[in-house]
Amino acid sequence: MITLTDIVKRFGEATILNGISLSFPEGSVTALVGPSGGGKSTLLRSINLLEQPTSGAVQIGADRVDFVPGRKVSFAEIQSIRGQTGMVFQNFQLFPHRTAIENVMEGLITVQKWSREKARARAVELLEKVGMGHKTDAWPAELSGGQQQRVAIARALAPSPRVLLCDEPTSALDPELAGEVVDVLGKLAAEGTTMVMATHDLRLASKIANQVVFLEAGQVVETGTADAIFGNPQRERTKRFVSSISAAQTL
Repeated sequence: MITLTDIVKRFGEATILNGISLSFPEGSVTALVGPSGGGKSTLLRSINLLEQPTSGAVQIGADRVDFVPGRKVSFAEIQSIRGQTGMVFQNFQLFPHRTAIENVMEGLITVQKWSREKARARAVELLEKVGMGHKTDAWPAELSGGQQQRVAIARALAPSPRVLLCDEPTSALDPELAGEVVDVLGKLAAEGTTMVMATHDLRLASKIANQVVFLEAGQVVETGTADAIFGNPQRERTKRFVSSISAAQTL
């Protein structure tokens, strides 16, 4: 469903992603793990072109965009990819002057041009889905971090994207609130939602990921199932990383 081919991303002289090629099957959950600065978030943002690769290609379904230095990518090409993705950010990024339901409705009305009635019905459906049906009229400031993130997940799901991208969805939360978000993402995974997430939370990755990709210095070090990567990694660098994280987290 999603194919990344030889993705390179440079900021000035710094190479953040260095020739990454990966595929993410439809209905799968992939966790991007590794040390800070390894390229996880940049790779995630390259999938929906919030960051445009320096070179390489991104394909979702039948839509493919090739990046060649010196060639300007058109807005239509960007939208062909971005329109198929939903993004969940680390710090929620809800509109503070919109209620929970208005946050979910906003993109449907302003971008998708839905009627308010249709957008509201969709928002109610999704807030119920993430366990926030009782907080439709609450302001973000009245919600806990876990509740805000669940509203953010509902917002990302609103236009029915083909893939949900999650950038450190639990890292701003304490363990109890993080558990709320893990439960919601787990239910979505069980329903067959395609997800790619960058995370330091190995508990989240081990619980719901079909595929784990270990990144360091902008390169893929090792890929495998969650059981294989966390239980029997093959590369020495992966072993050290899993061991160090496991000392602080209970898988």
